[in-house]
Parts: sequence; C-alpha cells; structure tokens
Amino acid sequence: MASEAKVLLDPKSVAILNALQRDARMTFAELGRQVGLSAPAVAERVRRLEEAGIIRGYGARLDLEALGYSVTALIEVAAPPGRYPQVLAYAEAQPEVRECYFVTGESSFVARVVARSIAHLHELVQGLGQFGATRTSVVLSRPLIKDVFLLEDPTDA
Repeated sequence: MASEAKVLLDPKSVAILNALQRDARMTFAELGRQVGLSAPAVAERVRRLEEAGIIRGYGARLDLEALGYSVTALIEVAAPPGRYPQVLAYAEAQPEVRECYFVTGESSFVARVVARSIAHLHELVQGLGQFGATRTSVVLSRPLIKDVFLLEDPTDA
C-alpha cells in the first residue's frame, strides 16, 4: 500500500488532496480548474486515491460545542492487557468518546471525550474506570486546531 501511495502522490494528486481537504464539496470541474486537469482526469485520480485508501471518506465537521458538548477532556486508562478488548468495545459504544489511542507509558489508553457538563464527564470517567485506574485532564482551550493536513509537493523534497 505504501509503495502504491507513492506512485499516486505526484504533484497533481497532492494538489487534489490539499484542495479536497479545504472543500470536499467542490465539483470535479472546479477541482480540475484549481489543479490544471480536466474534470474526467480529476475524477479518475480521486477514484484511484479512494481505492488506495488514501481518501477514506467525506463528511461535515461539526461544532460539538454548538451542539451542547461544552466540555472536552482526555481520560487516561491504565487497563491490564486482558481488558484491552473490553476498553475498546466500551469506548466504541460511547458516542462521546471521539478518539481512543493505545499508548506507551503508565496508561494503556488515552480517550478524547466530549461531555455536556462536568457531571456528564464524571459518568464517562466512571464508565472507563471500570477497566482500570484513570487520570483525567479537562481541556481549557484549543489554541491550535489542524483539520487539514497539507501535503508537500513530492518534487520539492
């Protein structure tokens, strides 16, 4: 897969990926104008990038705070190895668990969660706490957010 990705990532494909990250709703014609290709050529490249798994999907980015989830926290869970599948199953079943990382160090997992209140966060901590000791950090602000990962032109490297 990695070698296939390198073949697909020429300067035009990189430009397509960068443009789609900024606005995935643009037409192939508009995308073609931006990257200097015809709409059918862009459509074919996008299809190949999708098939290679480089483009995993398209979707809307929601403002969870506007939806009432005003608390974001990181919950570390120190679970014994035998409980790992249960931790993951539990985390996957909770819509408030937005990401879950398997990590090195004293903790086994770090979950990024959103909650409507501190009481709601407490419930989430208790739920994850059934699998091992927890440590929670409440996010005070998000001074840096990167929703877009701009790729470099491979010919510049």
